[in-house]
Amino acid sequence: MKLSQTIRFCTSEDGTRIAVASCGQGQVILRAAHWLSHVDYDLESPVWRPWLHALSAHNRFVRYDPRGCGLSDRHVFDLSVEAWHADLAAVAASIEEPRFVLLGLSQGGALAIAYALKYPERVSHLVLLNAYGQGARARAQTEAERLEAETLVNFVRVGWGRDNPAFCRFFTNLFIPDGTPEQHRWWGDLERQTASADVAAQLLWQMQGIDVLDLAAMLRVPTLIAHSRGDMRVPFDQGCKLAAAIPGASFVPLESKNHVLLPDEPAWNVFQTELAAFLGQDRSVRPRAVSEAGLTPAEAALLDLVAEGLDNRAIAERLGKSAKTVRNQLSVIFSKLGVHSRSQAIVVALSR
Repeated sequence: MKLSQTIRFCTSEDGTRIAVASCGQGQVILRAAHWLSHVDYDLESPVWRPWLHALSAHNRFVRYDPRGCGLSDRHVFDLSVEAWHADLAAVAASIEEPRFVLLGLSQGGALAIAYALKYPERVSHLVLLNAYGQGARARAQTEAERLEAETLVNFVRVGWGRDNPAFCRFFTNLFIPDGTPEQHRWWGDLERQTASADVAAQLLWQMQGIDVLDLAAMLRVPTLIAHSRGDMRVPFDQGCKLAAAIPGASFVPLESKNHVLLPDEPAWNVFQTELAAFLGQDRSVRPRAVSEAGLTPAEAALLDLVAEGLDNRAIAERLGKSAKTVRNQLSVIFSKLGVHSRSQAIVVALSR
């Protein structure tokens, strides 16, 4: 089940060319831009590929590279947050459907909030994951906090994309501390593929000045907010502040340390289930035999992939695991279900 996508380009207000990718069919989910993005390279990613599969399974998932990154124009003078807002508006204007779900991950949450307030008629649902209303400089209250924000920008400027494992571990541990060695290696490669050190540092500095909490309080759009309790990149408190600010927002704490959720952790299944229910696509009702088998969320998600007809190699690719790990996990699942073969497990998974 090879994932395919179409890539096109739109033009932002100042003439900057923005790369836009789309995969799947159905209700549109538009992801606002975040710091690391390369719409073509994502297909190879053990971190982002599972997201593409999950969000395009029943929807048309649209995402784009921010200016200065990926396939969008790399040599751009204006890297301001205001320019990022214009880019999102240009991408949204290229979507023919009158309404769509707007997804904001990390700093993409601030872009999504501002867009939903300005164009509420276009946004059917707002989803914010590990997002923040105030960047590190905007929320800093002490000299030490301001120094920390400034130091991170300088660290990016001198360490971005370098082969030095110390730099690589620092960045990967901020985003996916519980990732596998392969996922960590790929994250380091992404830095070199996505943007130059200078662009990455400039963008980070701009993001640190974001403050949309006042705007969030004026939203009147159905909103789901989820945040990892142990997020190493954006403090859990930032998700709480957004949930308190946005009227009627639903808040889901996630038991994870990862800023980018990974498919083999329980928080992944929790978020996907909450998202499906929020969008009216709840497919979480399972056969009684499966519900009573005591499967972990990760095991239940793996069983779903087996029921889709994926073999071990395809499942391993989807989840960013080795085929041996998948085989071992399936042995445990079969034991819990009381079955002896893949075909028997599929029958149980699909029975009603």
